[in-house]
Amino acid sequence: MGNRAPYTLRSVVEKWLELKTLKSARVTMFGRTLSGGRRYVCVETMHDGEKLALFFFRHDDGGWRVFPPAPTLPEMTLERLAA
Repeated sequence: MGNRAPYTLRSVVEKWLELKTLKSARVTMFGRTLSGGRRYVCVETMHDGEKLALFFFRHDDGGWRVFPPAPTLPEMTLERLAA
């Protein structure tokens, strides 16, 4: 099976939207964030006659979570000059 992400999109959707008790869910929006180009999806379902939507964000480890990844900040390194 190899190196699988700890949180697959299916597993977090099932967890957060309790799909075992719901009939269905669907992806209504997907794309990349403007800052950093990270992937995201919006999943919608109906619960007690009301529409429920959640956004899920892909992280560097390949897992999906309901919070966006921390922004990648620029790094600067200085190499020591040989004397």
